[in-house]
Amino acid sequence: MQVAIVSDSHIPSRESEIPEPFRDRIEAADHVIHAGDFDSEGAFSNLRAMATDLTAVHGNMDPTLGLPGVATVDLAGVSFVLTHGTGPPNGWHDRLAETVVEEVGADGVGVAGHTHRVVDTVHEGVRLLNPGSVTGAMPAEAATMFTAEVADGELRVTHHEQ
Repeated sequence: MQVAIVSDSHIPSRESEIPEPFRDRIEAADHVIHAGDFDSEGAFSNLRAMATDLTAVHGNMDPTLGLPGVATVDLAGVSFVLTHGTGPPNGWHDRLAETVVEEVGADGVGVAGHTHRVVDTVHEGVRLLNPGSVTGAMPAEAATMFTAEVADGELRVTHHEQ
């Protein structure tokens, strides 16, 4: 299963669109994960139109989109826990790891955004992912995203930068 993992679109307040190579990866994915800060109903609708299947949460800059603050999705034997990661940069890893453990246990994978910094690490035994900003919205230095291959409970993540 191919998964596109993105966050922090910030369309239209900071950027105008997702870069074309990233749109292609999103459209090709079996499932898309977005960790919040779409920034507008239009950005959310556009991503929903690109995605075959979508799991998303709201960010601190989102209008009312009807999205949860925390969501879980099981894909090919891997449990992903999404939250935006709102709060100060100090403690981001702790907050995300705690949310994963509360929702599904330490075997889950946490996905959050908010900082616009790419993270792929293990913190206190929990795999944490932050795809950065899919549009390169400030304070990001580039547009970034992850794609992942998920099969039989195994996860292989690739970082993309534009």
